[in-house]
Amino acid sequence: MRFLYPYWLILLITIPLMIYRYKNKKRKRAVLRFSDIGVIKQIRPSRSLKYRHLVFLLKTVAITLMILALARPQSGEKNREISSEGINIMLALDISGSMRAEDFKPKNRLHAAKTVVADFVKGRESDQVGMVVFAGRSFTQCPLTIDYGILLSLLENIEIGMIEDGTAIGLALTNCLNRLKDVEGKSKIVILLTDGQNNKGEIDPITAAKLAKTLGIKVYTVGVGKKGGAPIPIQDPFFGKVYARGPDGRLLLTRMDEETLREIAKISDGQYFRATDPKSLKRIYEQIDRLEKTKIEIKQYMEYTELFQYFLITAVLLLLLSTFLENTKFRTIP
Repeated sequence: MRFLYPYWLILLITIPLMIYRYKNKKRKRAVLRFSDIGVIKQIRPSRSLKYRHLVFLLKTVAITLMILALARPQSGEKNREISSEGINIMLALDISGSMRAEDFKPKNRLHAAKTVVADFVKGRESDQVGMVVFAGRSFTQCPLTIDYGILLSLLENIEIGMIEDGTAIGLALTNCLNRLKDVEGKSKIVILLTDGQNNKGEIDPITAAKLAKTLGIKVYTVGVGKKGGAPIPIQDPFFGKVYARGPDGRLLLTRMDEETLREIAKISDGQYFRATDPKSLKRIYEQIDRLEKTKIEIKQYMEYTELFQYFLITAVLLLLLSTFLENTKFRTIP
């Protein structure tokens, strides 16, 4: 509670002065002469005598409330207006066969990527997030949405083998751009994760990057895999899990085109990151999260409600009551 005109509260100093004057007031006492006052002593004091100060008390409280009413008491309630400008994010996730590589423990690269991407999605608040998956072709697994529950469910269902094998980076990036180009909002980004080289699709990754620059869409590229590559496990119908080998019988290792990923990020004003284990991959998405935070504006204001009328009404009622008692129950005869 606050007082709009607090200087009126100075008048409260009159209250202790009134009390002091009331206590020290010299009352004129009538004198009656009796030869014997024994009979008078037997008279019990009236009950009204116990409450003889009530009228003064009511008047004092009434005056106090009037002074408080003059000071305009108000109760305030703090309100906030929160406006946010969400970011539009498309996640492009490589689900080619090389993502089975087991250099990202405890399982493989795809499992580690899905875990980190899920944490990234859970950390958003008012952003629209969609997802494209790609291998030899590309398709939209989830359009832009703020229903993160559905997105996480679709992410969980992603598996290697859903699409013919290969790595169509340019096609995946173009698919993401098509989803973002007509969306309202200033901030639009693509986070593209892959462990391979572009070897499928009709669209070159650099051409797609230039299109992203034209559309004002920033692309963050994330390359996953240990330097030097890793063996690619495959499922043999007779021998179970084996590792891919070339025609000459040599073990095939994953290969990543870092130069192209760096160029995509550079052209579109994004950044390139290299993840060599699950921890570094998690840090990369945390860093992107810090770089692409939703802009939130908070305006605070107070709404005040007038209370003086309650003080004034109570004061008037007390004055009326004191006047009534003064002229009836506590009436004094001169």
